[in-house]
Amino acid sequence: MLNRRNFLTAAIGVAAAGTLAACAKEDGGSSTSSDGSKTITLGFSQVGSESGWRSANTDSVKSAAKEAGYNLKFSDAQQKQENQISAIRSYIAQKVDVIAFSPVVVTGWDAVLKEAKAAKIPVVLTDRSVETSDQSLYVTLVGSDFTDEGRRAARILEKVLTKAGHKGPVKIAQLEGTTGAAPAIERAKGFKEVMDADHADDWKIVVSQTGDFTRAGGKQVMAAFLQSNPDVNVLFAHNDDMAIGAIQSIEAAGKKPGKDILIVSIDGVKDGFVAMSEGKINAIVECNPLLGPQLMDVVKKVKNGESVERWIKTKEGDFMQDQAKAALPSRKY
Repeated sequence: MLNRRNFLTAAIGVAAAGTLAACAKEDGGSSTSSDGSKTITLGFSQVGSESGWRSANTDSVKSAAKEAGYNLKFSDAQQKQENQISAIRSYIAQKVDVIAFSPVVVTGWDAVLKEAKAAKIPVVLTDRSVETSDQSLYVTLVGSDFTDEGRRAARILEKVLTKAGHKGPVKIAQLEGTTGAAPAIERAKGFKEVMDADHADDWKIVVSQTGDFTRAGGKQVMAAFLQSNPDVNVLFAHNDDMAIGAIQSIEAAGKKPGKDILIVSIDGVKDGFVAMSEGKINAIVECNPLLGPQLMDVVKKVKNGESVERWIKTKEGDFMQDQAKAALPSRKY
């Protein structure tokens, strides 16, 4: 997978981005506004609506496009790669100015991205990365460092264990995101990096399975975890929705989430903060979904042929139970 830490210094990628942006069709898919200028038409393919984070991300993109005065062509892939590829090909046929999408999985995009390049339509990735044989096939990525989020989850778990006064082995159940998706791969990688480096003797992931980033998946998989490994004492969930679903199974098993099983998750959606304020989630690593304004700014620069950074990172924070009630009223998503 492309090393995100090298994005900002990838001179070749930046140069290719500027070239690709400059070749964008001036009249492709654009309409004329009342002042005579051409309205930017953006084709955006969303992963789906599997979580609170995704819903907030969709709302952010739609509202930001409206505020910017762009003509937004939106599609929901329902978590299926073939739907996204079909949507991208439709945008190419419609000759939109820019294509943006949040890829379901990291692989399998080269063919359709080459079609977009051949049509001189620049592509912007949002939220998630892809693996590709040619980095010039997309301009930039607007999103988060998922590997670092995994590392931060491990570090905040250290604090959670200390605060809980936990002694003895740490037996971790991991609820993974969608198989093959960048956040699932990279969050697991980052967490394991810290675990292997600093906790090889006392931490162990005893069970790990995908919950597909959904509450229903988190509930179902956690129930199975508790049947096969009733002595797990920590849950690391790749997103809040799976953690919230898991809480239901933990309670159904007669255990107390946040006490009998310590829980760390990633996202920071409002429902996650509610669970944290109730003591059911111990800590959350934030992944900000409000990418719309940043995306629209990038789209404008790309359409105008301006160079942009290879990777545009969002701002995030970490939260524990004692911060949850104070922070809850200000949560925007």
